[in-house]
Amino acid sequence: MKKSEIRELEVLKSLVEDFILTKEAVASKVICEDYITDISSATIRNDLARLEKKGYIYQPHTSAGRIPTTMGFRKYLDLISSEVDKASYDKTDILQSMLIQNYRDIPLSLYYIKQLLAKETDQLSFVAEPEISYDCLSKLDVFKIGKNKLLFVLSLDSGMDKTIIIKTDYDISEDQLKVLVRYLNDELTGLRIYDIINKYLDEISDIITEDNKLLRYFLKEFHNALIDLNSFYIHFDGSIEFLNQTEFDNKNNILIFLEMMQRHDILVSLMQKNLVSEDYNVIMGEAFSNPEWSGLSMIYSRYEIFGIPAYLGVIGPVAMNYKKNLPIVRDIAKLITETTKRGMMVVRNEEKDKYKG
Repeated sequence: MKKSEIRELEVLKSLVEDFILTKEAVASKVICEDYITDISSATIRNDLARLEKKGYIYQPHTSAGRIPTTMGFRKYLDLISSEVDKASYDKTDILQSMLIQNYRDIPLSLYYIKQLLAKETDQLSFVAEPEISYDCLSKLDVFKIGKNKLLFVLSLDSGMDKTIIIKTDYDISEDQLKVLVRYLNDELTGLRIYDIINKYLDEISDIITEDNKLLRYFLKEFHNALIDLNSFYIHFDGSIEFLNQTEFDNKNNILIFLEMMQRHDILVSLMQKNLVSEDYNVIMGEAFSNPEWSGLSMIYSRYEIFGIPAYLGVIGPVAMNYKKNLPIVRDIAKLITETTKRGMMVVRNEEKDKYKG
């Protein structure tokens, strides 16, 4: 890379960091005096002109400084990646102690994690988890409610009952249904929903003979019912401290943000679609597929508790402190996965003999 290109990227990095700090358009004089002091203001103005031509920055009006575009912020993330890789969150020991202390209560642990994320990043924190994955099946009931419709009722050890209607491609008698339901209750009662979906139904299917097509069809419907019931749900931190940021001085921006928080389905889909790194992922600008959200940014990581995958992260203005927030999200997610995988925490209701084999 040419010396001029390296300097140009350093100018972009300085501009983005000043904009994150001040939330104001950045002039060449500021970069020259506060960031790159050994280069003339005229040279920096030329660099800014080239950066603008490349689409990394723009000038809101003639006499103003420059503001980073979404493309500029993405380039900035590339420029700081090595710094982020070397950085680490310095309070992981506190988090680990909290996880171990509350190992019997996963919802409480996740509540503390949300609070910690919000406090450390000054942004809206969230945890997205499969809603019933951690629960165990206490009882399964299935009722015919039409010629080709079945009502599945799952009673869970948490005390919840979940119901869903599934359309079938075959007819089944009441007597056949009773036999199938009794068989599944004998095989699956006491097991985690996540394990039933991802392990035990496959094991049962593998031993079913070709003669028993009805059971095979029924297991497929049961699997579909569990997947539909086990959709991800996003839990947001309850505090509103993040609204103190400059970007939320505008009432319309607050309404846009609140509307975004209601779209769990879209946000979960975006996280699943854009998951490319095991460390952290960032969604911003047009990647949200909603022009109204283009001024926002979402940092998130995938984590696992007892092998069950989920997501956590923060949402805030696109001009947030990435150097600080990226390592926090990454390291908290990794610590949760490593702590639970290591066996330092144990599954709720471990007294049950729920893991066969």
